[in-house]
Amino acid sequence: MLAEKIALVTDSTCDLPDEILHNLNAWILPLKIIYKDRVFADRLEIQPQEVYDNLKREVPTTSQPSPEDTRSLFEKLRNQGFTHAIAIHISSGLSGTYATVKMMARQFNQIKVEVIDSKALSVALGFLVQEASRCIKRGLHFEKIVARLHEMQKDVKVFFVVKTLEYLKRGGRIGYVESTVGQILDIKPIISINNEGKYYSYCKARGRKKSINKLVDILKEQTAGKKINLAVAHGDAREEAAALLDKILDIKDININNAMFCQLSPVMVVHTGRGLIGLAYHEVRED
Repeated sequence: MLAEKIALVTDSTCDLPDEILHNLNAWILPLKIIYKDRVFADRLEIQPQEVYDNLKREVPTTSQPSPEDTRSLFEKLRNQGFTHAIAIHISSGLSGTYATVKMMARQFNQIKVEVIDSKALSVALGFLVQEASRCIKRGLHFEKIVARLHEMQKDVKVFFVVKTLEYLKRGGRIGYVESTVGQILDIKPIISINNEGKYYSYCKARGRKKSINKLVDILKEQTAGKKINLAVAHGDAREEAAALLDKILDIKDININNAMFCQLSPVMVVHTGRGLIGLAYHEVRED
C-alpha cells in the first residue's frame, strides 16, 4: 500500500491569524471581493481595513473561488506528489464555495479529495482546519481524519452580534434571523448557525452592551463542565472584542484550554459591516 501524502485545503474565510495559518501547511482558496472597477483576492490582495474605509463609498459584492482556480489548485497538489486532499470550507448555507469545490473534486480523479461542509464560518471553520492539520502531522490515515472532522463539526459552535443587520440583508445572508425585530427598541439578536449551516436568532438582548454580555452568559451555560478551545473574533471592534476576551478569561468557571483573538476576513466584513463581535468554541476531547 502506497504511503498517503495528504494536503489540507481551506478558504480565506477561516479567519485564522497569519502566524497560526502559516504553521498549518494549509493551501488557501481565496474568495473574491468585487468592486465596480476591480476584483481582489480575499486576504491576499485586500485587507479588512481597506473594506471598512470604502464602505461609505461602495459596498462591494463577493464571490466564491472559480472552478478554474479550484482545478488549478488540485493540479498543483498533484504535481507536488499529494495523493489525497481534505478540503474544509465555509458553510454551504452561506456560500457556494463548498458546492464549487465539491463539483471540481468529482471531476478531478488524479488525487482523492474529500470536501467537508463545515456548516460554520470564520474561526469556527478555523478550528476544523487546525484539527485537520494536527491529524495530518500525527500521521493519521485519511479516512480516520475525515471521520474525526465530521464528528468535530457537530461540536463547533458560533455566536455573534452585529451593529446592524443591513449588510446581512443586503448580501442575502440573513437566513432565519428576524431582520425587522426591535429596530425601534434597539433589540439585538444573538446570531448562531443551525444544522443547515444558516444563520438564525438564538436569543435577543436590548442594546449593544447587553448583547455582548449575553455572549458570556451563553458561553457559561453551554460549556459548564467542559474544557474548550475558544476564539473571539471582531470586525473593526478591537477594543470591545478584547474587553470581551479579557472578561471571559477572568471567569474561573470557564475552562479554557486555548484562546485565539482574530479579525474577520474582508469577505466576512462585506456581509457584516463594522462592529461584529463573536465567539466560537468547541469541546476539547481526549485522543
